[in-house]
Amino acid sequence: MINQSGWWSHARQVPSPFYDQRDAQTPISLLVVHNISLPPGQFGGPYIEQFFTGQLDPNEHPFFQVIHNMGVSAHCLIRRDGEVVQFVPFSARAWHAGQSSFAGVERCNDYSIGIELEGTDLVAYTDEQYQALAELTREIMLQYPAITLPRITGHQYIAPARKTDPGLSFDWRRYRSLLT
Repeated sequence: MINQSGWWSHARQVPSPFYDQRDAQTPISLLVVHNISLPPGQFGGPYIEQFFTGQLDPNEHPFFQVIHNMGVSAHCLIRRDGEVVQFVPFSARAWHAGQSSFAGVERCNDYSIGIELEGTDLVAYTDEQYQALAELTREIMLQYPAITLPRITGHQYIAPARKTDPGLSFDWRRYRSLLT
């Protein structure tokens, strides 16, 4: 269940400072699926949570020197084992989409929810991730009825010149079949 504050009861809450309030007049009407791994191509460890909470040590890995001050977040992360970590309440605007557009409407962060899968464009996602994503998506769709199946997309489709995630390894057909 998603409570009035926008937190999902089945998620571990790790609040991020990288969000702001949405315009109350703009309905939440889009769900964006992403992927992330830190360091790139490696799974597990505390680095994604540290990144989304501004705690990433730039000396831990050369790649972190490039990204540690980016100030980005997502609403949730789904780890390889299916654990859901929530960083930003769904009612708030997480900073996940960047420069983006869906169906001709710019600034997707204003009206979307961003879900990160721990993974890469080319490594298959786990059964546990698909199950958790489907369960979370169903809850989001109940809470935000403007999010319908045609309004669920990947980062690669809202920022095609910049992004490739969730990538070729994401099975859209499987995910959608779990939702119906």
